[in-house]
Amino acid sequence: MAKVIGIMGESGAGKTASCRNLDPATTFYFDCDKKGLNWKGWKKQYNDGLNNFQQTNLPSIVLKVLHNINESEKAKHIKTVVIDTINGIMVAEEMRNVKVQGYGKWTDLASYIWEIIDYALTMRDDLTVIIIAHSETISDDNGIVFTRIKTNGRKLDKIVLESKLTTVLLAECKDGQYIFHTHSDRNSVKTPIGAFEEDEIQNDIATVIKALEEY
Repeated sequence: MAKVIGIMGESGAGKTASCRNLDPATTFYFDCDKKGLNWKGWKKQYNDGLNNFQQTNLPSIVLKVLHNINESEKAKHIKTVVIDTINGIMVAEEMRNVKVQGYGKWTDLASYIWEIIDYALTMRDDLTVIIIAHSETISDDNGIVFTRIKTNGRKLDKIVLESKLTTVLLAECKDGQYIFHTHSDRNSVKTPIGAFEEDEIQNDIATVIKALEEY
C-alpha cells in the first residue's frame, strides 16, 4: 500500500511551498485550486508537456489519473503524487450542485472524497500520495480549541479524513519561518511513533518522505 501523508494549514502557511524540493521527474501534481504553484520556476518543472501536472477539481478525473499512475507501465517512474488541495475538489463539487436540493448531494460529495483517499491507500508500495488540505480551528462549549482538516458537509465531518492517514502534519508560518508541527497539541496532527523527535521541523515534504522511508 502507498504512503498517504496529509498536510493541513491555513492559507499562506506554506502547504504548497513545502513541495518545492520534490523531484519533478518522479512527481505528478494535481492543482485542484487552479491557482498554480508558488515558487520561482515551477512552470518549467510542472506542465502538460512534461505530463506531470494537471489543473482539475473534478473528482472523477483525479481518480482516473490515480488509476493510470498506479496501473500503467508508462507511469511507473512516478513515485510521488500531490493533491493540492482536497478542499478545491470539495468546494467545486459543492458549487456545481448548489441548486440541487436534499441530502443526496452531501452524500455524493463525501463519497467522492472517500473514494480518492481510499484508493490512494491501495496504490503501489513505492508511491507516496500527499493530500494537502485547509485547516479549521474550532472551540467547544468549554472553550477548548482544536485544529483539524476543514471539510464540507456533516457527512465528511463524520468520516474524519485524518482517521484514514498515519501521518498528518500542520503547516504554520511562525516568527517568519515556515514549519511543520509533527506531534499533536490540540490538533489532529499525528506521525508514526519515533519518526520525528522534534515537535517542529522545516516544511520540506521531501525531507519528511525520506524520514518516513527510513523509519
